[in-house]
Amino acid sequence: MPKVGMEPLRRDALIRAAIAEVGAAGSLDVTVQQIAKRAGMSPALAHHYFGSKDRIFIAAMRRILDEFGQGVRRRYRTATGPRARISAIVDGCFSPEQFDPATVMAWLTFYVQAHRTPEAARLLSIYARRLDANLVYALRQLTPGPAARRIAEGTAAMIDGFYIRAALDAHTPDPRQAIDLVEEYVTLCLAKEAA
Repeated sequence: MPKVGMEPLRRDALIRAAIAEVGAAGSLDVTVQQIAKRAGMSPALAHHYFGSKDRIFIAAMRRILDEFGQGVRRRYRTATGPRARISAIVDGCFSPEQFDPATVMAWLTFYVQAHRTPEAARLLSIYARRLDANLVYALRQLTPGPAARRIAEGTAAMIDGFYIRAALDAHTPDPRQAIDLVEEYVTLCLAKEAA
């Protein structure tokens, strides 16, 4: 007889294990057995809860995206004004939960996965649209529309660039330095538009 209330705990353990395994491997080339072992359960139980390795990866991707969204929303609560909202987004991108080496690697492998599976592509598309919309919304309150869109694109590209560098480097760059450089970019762009 199954233990009541264990399913959410086991699903969570499998999702966290998938992120850790992808981070350790640096790719999606991990097995359900590896994920299950890290989670402390059998591969059969992992298949029971998710059905396939791809579904575990999609669930892990959803978790990372949900945690990112929650982190940014938490930062929004103390953000006063559009410039502070931009800072909240940037800070959320480089939070300890998101800029953890395993999570960074998971982000990048999920970008690759988005070229192979429609569900992954859909999730990353939602993330990219939300990031863009939130940046553009705040920036339009500070500068005209075309400039706001251009600055938002540059900001997103810098964020992605730091993730790529973190994944390719033997060590993760200092998140504070990444935040400072992205903030400096936004400030310089806004000053240029105001001049």
